[in-house]
Amino acid sequence: MITATNHSRAWLAGIRLTIVYILLLALAVFMMGPFLWLLSVSLMPGKNVFANPPAILPTFIDFDNYVKVWQFMNFPKYIYNTVVITVMGVIFNVLLASLTAYPLATFRFKGRNLVFTILIATMIIPSSTAMIVHYLTIQWLHLGGSFLAVVLPSSVSVFNIFLMRQTFLGIPPDVRDSGKMDGASEFRIWWQLVLPLVKPAIAVISLLEMMAFWNNFLWPIVVLDDPQKYPLAAALTFLNGQFSYNFGWIAAGTMISVLPIIIVFLFTQRYYMEGIAGAVKG
Repeated sequence: MITATNHSRAWLAGIRLTIVYILLLALAVFMMGPFLWLLSVSLMPGKNVFANPPAILPTFIDFDNYVKVWQFMNFPKYIYNTVVITVMGVIFNVLLASLTAYPLATFRFKGRNLVFTILIATMIIPSSTAMIVHYLTIQWLHLGGSFLAVVLPSSVSVFNIFLMRQTFLGIPPDVRDSGKMDGASEFRIWWQLVLPLVKPAIAVISLLEMMAFWNNFLWPIVVLDDPQKYPLAAALTFLNGQFSYNFGWIAAGTMISVLPIIIVFLFTQRYYMEGIAGAVKG
């Protein structure tokens, strides 16, 4: 009788697990619907992309859209611009976030919690409200038309500071004390002892900022006066304005632009999960 009861419980648990997996699979397909439709459109030149119902899977595969849009647009130039902007943005965010979060997590000074509370409170302010201030500041610094003008307004994020602070809180105080005993400066302790222990958090920030800068299109259009300096997302928006009737080209260009993000995420998702888990624990 005990064996039968255990068997029925295992059978019910298997049914529940199967239902959960089916629901998760259905949700994943639903969330991937727009992406699959875009991929399908990019592989079917000359087809009615707004057919009812939309073609989620291509009826045949043809890379003609990719070839033509690559020949028409100077993709190497736009990709180079995007890589430069993205690398600069990631480096600035990692350094500034970690430099700001380190004293908030390890130093004991009066008003530390107040400073951190004020920083967190600024997260409720929409970033779009500061666009005019950012533009005036960039013009005052005579940086208009440069890549620095694109990067500087987004070079530090309160969320990144929060993430790094929570990660620093999980580091044992003995690490910092050992550096002090060896006569190391605070900067050297931060650089050589602490940062190597928070690589997952750095990977999370790098991945998030890479996606943000890689897909940024509005602000570069505002501050860059030369279309040849546009990043890839802004260049694709320009293509959309001129060739909106050829959605296959737009879909192919969009797929080319998102492919690096997908590849990077696939190789860094382990560090991403570790960094999020460490921040939540801290």
